[in-house]
Amino acid sequence: MSSYPPSGPPPKTTLRQRLADLRGPAVPPRPLDARALAALAANPGCGRRALLDGAGVDKTALAAALGSPAAFGQSQFAIIRGNSFEARVKGGGGAALLELVHRHLGAGAEPPGPGTPVPDLTAAGPEGRAARTALALREATAAGAWTLLDHPMLALEVAGTPAYLEPDAVVVHPDGRWTVVEIKSFPLIDGAADPAKVGAAARQAAVYVLALEKTAEKLPSAVVGHTVLLVCPKDFSNLPAAAPVDVRRERSVTRRQLDRLTRVEELAAALPEGLSFDPARPAAELTEAVSAVSAAYAPECLAACELAFHCRERARAAGAVTTLGRSVRGELGALTTVEEALAAAAGGGRPDDPAAAALHRAARLRAEALEAAACRS
Repeated sequence: MSSYPPSGPPPKTTLRQRLADLRGPAVPPRPLDARALAALAANPGCGRRALLDGAGVDKTALAAALGSPAAFGQSQFAIIRGNSFEARVKGGGGAALLELVHRHLGAGAEPPGPGTPVPDLTAAGPEGRAARTALALREATAAGAWTLLDHPMLALEVAGTPAYLEPDAVVVHPDGRWTVVEIKSFPLIDGAADPAKVGAAARQAAVYVLALEKTAEKLPSAVVGHTVLLVCPKDFSNLPAAAPVDVRRERSVTRRQLDRLTRVEELAAALPEGLSFDPARPAAELTEAVSAVSAAYAPECLAACELAFHCRERARAAGAVTTLGRSVRGELGALTTVEEALAAAAGGGRPDDPAAAALHRAARLRAEALEAAACRS
């Protein structure tokens, strides 16, 4: 009788190992942040971004290796200015920040006094910091006093994998309410700021609200406020000013979009063995690997995704109408390429396709208008 153990099925590869293989065995995972999650939620149909972000792939390095480096991001000057302003707002135990929270969102509570607790949230690794933050929130809520959490760590499951998020601050009110505080370096001029920047900040804050709600589920007395406080420089000075921002709509949209995201393990399981997004691999191999995952490019991606230039180039090469914008793509219905749209305008579309009929009618009206203008001249 053989002394060898009976053969069985090969050991099953865990999701963590599979994602590490996709990322590259020597490449550390790049953690998801609220800015990336807000952009991911804005384009839930993009399996490429969902998988790369879920696997912790460094998309900046990957884009450079593909020959389409990202051309956006904060300047070093803006980062230094932002850090300096945040340090000013939180100086002196966060007295100025707490005063702004009380003024705009205090709801009749006693103002914070000197020596308001600012718990130490240091711990080993993001998991440890998230656990320490949860404990600090529980203790502050039970104490029923103003408490400032400086750069807490929150956990949120996204597409089957945990994401660790770090808001600028969370303030616990005496009544047990938790408020997210976003500190930005763009100015509030006469009490108003650039709507596009405020919208981006609201989407980012909505991600923090969702993560806080997961922690609050274990504390019956805790309530997560859906109005966050946006703190910015006042006019053209370096003095802090604040404005409350209701993020209920952004929270609902983000929650719905994140729930719709395809789970990372399903995307990874559909890929062939040996495929890798390791930036150290040849460009041709990386191009083939990236092309194996479906994308949903739109011009808005240029301001939010490091791979946008690569995806735009591929979409243009394929003649995809997505390069013209989501609104145009929606109007064209089943016509997915520019070639199909032009053929429909020339009368070659399906007669039962309303988009093709509308294009043909528009082309005919344009031709008639040009002919009439030529006759008048």
